[in-house]
Amino acid sequence: MTRLFAAFVISLLSIPAPGRQEDAVVFDGVVKNPAYTANHPQVLFDEAHFNFYTAAGRYKPFTDLLNSDGYRIVPNKEKFSAQSLTGSDVLVIANAGFAQPDVADRSKPAFTDEECAAVREWVGQGGALLLIADHAPPGTAAAKLAAAFDVEMGRRFTIDPVNYEQAANNLSWINYSRANRGLADHPIMRGRASSERINRVLSFTGQSLKGPKESVPLLILSPGAYDIVDLSRPDPATMTSAAGRAQAVALASGKGRVVVFGEAAMLTAQGQNFGMNYPGVDNRQLVLNVMHWLTGLLK
Repeated sequence: MTRLFAAFVISLLSIPAPGRQEDAVVFDGVVKNPAYTANHPQVLFDEAHFNFYTAAGRYKPFTDLLNSDGYRIVPNKEKFSAQSLTGSDVLVIANAGFAQPDVADRSKPAFTDEECAAVREWVGQGGALLLIADHAPPGTAAAKLAAAFDVEMGRRFTIDPVNYEQAANNLSWINYSRANRGLADHPIMRGRASSERINRVLSFTGQSLKGPKESVPLLILSPGAYDIVDLSRPDPATMTSAAGRAQAVALASGKGRVVVFGEAAMLTAQGQNFGMNYPGVDNRQLVLNVMHWLTGLLK
């Protein structure tokens, strides 16, 4: 980067963004026209791998929304195996490993080789996976499972000096819209009707992803995006280009489907103006559309 541009990046990174994560927030999770009223797909929500986000905890807004849409949420307390996955339609994993009591352990692989193989086989037979992992340490802890589907996690912090949320003065709050070409042409973005169309999504400090060639990058980073080692100590020498990468990808795997997100807060509600509660974004509808695609309502 040029010195002038580097100075601009560092100046913005030094300004704290408004909003913060909170355990208990007010969120309207009511879906007026639920997708599932007769049958109720089972969502297995992982809580067996030191997950920072749990169904009744920091991801309650997410599970409240899914419950209202007609899904049945079942917390998972077991290691992944053919037996533990049987009977579920979607497996949701959010920031595994980050609740480890020892900070040094939070970057260790959250899943064994056997578990990764079990999940891959289950998806191949028709299951669906929603894997969510922030920048390191969760990105590092989940990297092995992502790699089982040929998705590479960047693990660093991702900034986008081109498409950042200017109202927040934070380069790691990234704005994806139709206007800036940050949204893919995919059923998840189109929805089932114009009322479900995704026009703008905001992420709140995450990592970048690179999917296999057959995948679709859902949230597309600009050519000017970067991965950075430490947001608190920005160093232009350690910044690497994130051009060609994304913060969410979707792919088919055998008979099943996979969606991977590189940022977790965007899919829940944390604070009055954070996550799904942020004004003027379609993050709430994005959650529903992702689940509709994973369960086959969106082709």
